[in-house]
Amino acid sequence: MLRLSITGCCLLLNSLCAVDVYLGTMGKGAEGIFRAEFDPEKGKLSNVQLAAAVDRPGFLVFHPERHMLYAVARPNEEPSVVAYRILGDGSLEWDGSAPTGDGNGAHLAVHPSGKLLLTAQYGGGSVAVFALEEDGGVGERVQLIKHEGGSGIVPNRQAAAHPHWVGFSPDGRFALVPDLGLDQIVVYEVDLNSLRLERVGVGETVPGGGPRHMRFSLDGRFVYLLNELTLSVTTFAYNASTGALERLSTTPSLSESVQAKELFNSASEILVHPNGRFVYSGNRGNDSVTVYEADFETGELSVLEVEPIRGAWPRNIAMDAGGSWLFAGGMHSNTVSVFAIDTETGELSFPRSNVVRVPTVSCILIND
Repeated sequence: MLRLSITGCCLLLNSLCAVDVYLGTMGKGAEGIFRAEFDPEKGKLSNVQLAAAVDRPGFLVFHPERHMLYAVARPNEEPSVVAYRILGDGSLEWDGSAPTGDGNGAHLAVHPSGKLLLTAQYGGGSVAVFALEEDGGVGERVQLIKHEGGSGIVPNRQAAAHPHWVGFSPDGRFALVPDLGLDQIVVYEVDLNSLRLERVGVGETVPGGGPRHMRFSLDGRFVYLLNELTLSVTTFAYNASTGALERLSTTPSLSESVQAKELFNSASEILVHPNGRFVYSGNRGNDSVTVYEADFETGELSVLEVEPIRGAWPRNIAMDAGGSWLFAGGMHSNTVSVFAIDTETGELSFPRSNVVRVPTVSCILIND
């Protein structure tokens, strides 16, 4: 019969409760991918340590089976996709890389099938498609799609195409790419046999809005697009059969008077709560998170509150799978703050001393 001491039981319970959080970094002082432990009962992050030394791992993503972690980074100063195996203790083991061939990646995503990976090259104006091996290893680049043109409405940001996010429809049939320079969401159909994308349409966004990141509603009927330059969220109706997008409404994340108080504001990340009722977006410059309530029938958003992040420049925000905690990474303050989420109202509260230090944090990935 197995017997455990009281101390042993406590250690076992702690190990079962702890959740690994991986943190991407970029810019001056960035050392690589960090790992921290999160206690979902107390909402506390601790034990922040460097997990993988690599240059500028700005954005991270898991394989659907959660045994691999991928990043856009610069190993040996070459813009690439890098792959790590996640070991049993949460540590990372290098598993190879593949160059993008068109400059630094701004974002990446893995298809729900685990067969392919996409990257968006903001500077190169392109989307790259990589084959993934059966064991999750990153294979060769099989396609590079160049976006052409630019809306030109904001001259210093929209003179050329700038894909900023890549992702997939809930059924995996379509890939969607918000392009900040084009003021469009470009829609591609995914061919899993050839591992290639075919462009099938675009969603026209707010002129001069600068599409950055997007999320689907819980039921898949709507797309919520974050406009970086105008700090707003545009709701689109989504047609799951064709991938078509119809623009419906736009909600500012900050009032004009609040925006006017800062020399520079820009939107960063958008999330949808697991209950589908609430949406969250990050505001750089104002250094806050806006909380919205979503109308289930129309998809229209209304602002509930704007919460300071207790840090500076929230390049990324993230949420645990249960929707109880929101993480805000202060890139310029070298911090990650943790907020409790009221699942009935969607509002955020900030427990005391809920901040840890992470240099130049740019991405938060929670393995729960």
